[in-house]
Amino acid sequence: MKRRQCLIASLSLPLWPGLVQAQARQALRFPRDLGSHPDFAIEWWYITGRLQAAQREFGFQLTFFRSRVPVTQGMRSSFAAKQLIFAHAAVTDVAGQRLLHDQRIARASGNTQVDLATASEVDTDVRLGDWSLKRDGGSYQAKAIGSDFSFELALRETQPLLLQGDQGWSRKGPEASQASYYYSLPQLQVGGQLSLGEQTLPVQGQAWLDHEWSQSLMHPDAVGWDWIGMNLLDGSALTAFRLRTKEGGTLWAGGSLRAAGSAQAEIFGPDDVLFTPQRNWKSPASGTSYPVQWSVQIRRTGSGQTAPVLARYTVNAVIDNQELDSRQSTGAIYWEGLSELLDSRGQLVGRGYLEMTGYASPLQL
Repeated sequence: MKRRQCLIASLSLPLWPGLVQAQARQALRFPRDLGSHPDFAIEWWYITGRLQAAQREFGFQLTFFRSRVPVTQGMRSSFAAKQLIFAHAAVTDVAGQRLLHDQRIARASGNTQVDLATASEVDTDVRLGDWSLKRDGGSYQAKAIGSDFSFELALRETQPLLLQGDQGWSRKGPEASQASYYYSLPQLQVGGQLSLGEQTLPVQGQAWLDHEWSQSLMHPDAVGWDWIGMNLLDGSALTAFRLRTKEGGTLWAGGSLRAAGSAQAEIFGPDDVLFTPQRNWKSPASGTSYPVQWSVQIRRTGSGQTAPVLARYTVNAVIDNQELDSRQSTGAIYWEGLSELLDSRGQLVGRGYLEMTGYASPLQL
């Protein structure tokens, strides 16, 4: 096994002393909880969005992952790794029908004089080399430099934080330990520049930020998840997800819908969200088959399987090939891409990102 792949194994380590579990809801505190939570095993800050440069359309993704490294005898040096920081960045070039992506990994000891990666516990400020995500007042600055692309973006808040689940405590399975602390910032207004090779383009658009941290997220029967975060054209925000079994069934589901102008979201229970695949695409690189078109039905909250459908959407990938091979960092192959949201009449009502994990192989998290 390669050295980097050995480091990835820490993402699926069992509990060790000193870790906190997200087993019961605790009130989130801001801006503190915008920062890192090093006592939790796993954490990520995740930004996706749609950009326009004149008539050209792009998608972008920037994700920073933090994974706690267990301290063992002989690893108590002030320079020993306490955290692993990973980062993924990607650009979907719609006109070019291509996905550009890159990845980074570094260890963090807490010694800022030597660390290549840092994650502030005070506010959002994550850095890995020359990649970064930092909050400054009511906006975020995002920067990534890949092998054949780069972007530098300012993302301005237009709505309050959306606390997912029970005031930020989001169940991910039938057991209480399968939960995370989770909030979103939808409808971010974006401006900045995107470079593809030697070409630099001024861009603007909309984005979505997720921040999630947990100790134990995946049920033993779950192999991965399907997730959408959609900025609706009317200013609303839709989240829907499901944890998937190896047979393709739903182990757990959830999400939320917040209407434009509202501070509160309608929260979906595990029986309120139904994902049904409509069309598959097979990756020529990995041989993995992904549903790139979905029907997503939302039932009335808490009413169960026989409840009438509250909303029915179709999720369409803007281009099929948006598979990311991150085996050199987090160890997974997954699909993450710019998608459109259509209502039951086939009318465009939103844009955002679809994420699908655990199709190439079961996700270890």
